[in-house]
Amino acid sequence: MDNLELLIQVPQLSLQLLIDGILIGALFALAAYGMALVWGVMNIINIVQGEFVILGGYTALFAAQAGLTPLAGIPAAALVLFVIGYALYKVVIFRIVERDLFISLLATFGLSILLQQLMNESFGADVRILEAGLGSWYLFGNLVTVPQIKVLAFALTLVIAVLLVFFMRRSRMGQAIRATAQNARAARILGVKVDHVYATTYAINAAVCGAAGALVVMSLTIHPYQGLIYTVRSFTIVVIAGLGNLPGVIATAFGLGAAEQFAGFILGAEYQMAFVFILLVVILVGRSLLLQRRRKTLK
Repeated sequence: MDNLELLIQVPQLSLQLLIDGILIGALFALAAYGMALVWGVMNIINIVQGEFVILGGYTALFAAQAGLTPLAGIPAAALVLFVIGYALYKVVIFRIVERDLFISLLATFGLSILLQQLMNESFGADVRILEAGLGSWYLFGNLVTVPQIKVLAFALTLVIAVLLVFFMRRSRMGQAIRATAQNARAARILGVKVDHVYATTYAINAAVCGAAGALVVMSLTIHPYQGLIYTVRSFTIVVIAGLGNLPGVIATAFGLGAAEQFAGFILGAEYQMAFVFILLVVILVGRSLLLQRRRKTLK
């Protein structure tokens, strides 16, 4: 309660939390849109989503150590994760497409654990960060700090979102993905190579997560076992916004980022992650009750 009173007494703190939440929420939006894409097209809830984000962060980190600039690590991470995502589809994911949703949960959960252990063995369990070499802006008598890397990450997120929308609407592959999402059987009859569409969709999701991870390692921190929280955030955002609703995904991600920041400040940093899990449970229970009411109304 003392922290809540502090927010009231010093409104600049509320502004700081709001700015941080929106800027960080942009990173959540990328991962969430990838999950919504895979879920909507392939009917798979991708539990390995967060591991793709963390793996993208490690890719950018080692690209920088190899001599690339930190910002060059963003396309490098996207490219590497695209290849990894395509390979994972060909080895594992193709076996669970069009199967029961519970099977996809089990399979991708197993991949999540495997990637966690591989990252731990390969990169170590230490918390890592990549310095982007950018400064910060100080506002309102230095009471509000705006890191330039977070603003850049916010801008790049919007650029990537626009490019994804353009790709889905204008390119032949994007049109094939949309047709497959609407009716895979009809798309197959019309000559669409549905398996290739699924593989590309999963690879695009991994690439988007890789780009998000490269921004995360420059804006926040990463370690091998941090992926779960990004998966939960993505799932929460998609459940609230709905499939195929990119503006809703972005707006929900901003709201979740801001809510996390305020919850962490008021309740304590140790409860910030717990807040996300509690919020997910509340949303799922609320959705379940709402569906039950609708069914009773229809009857």
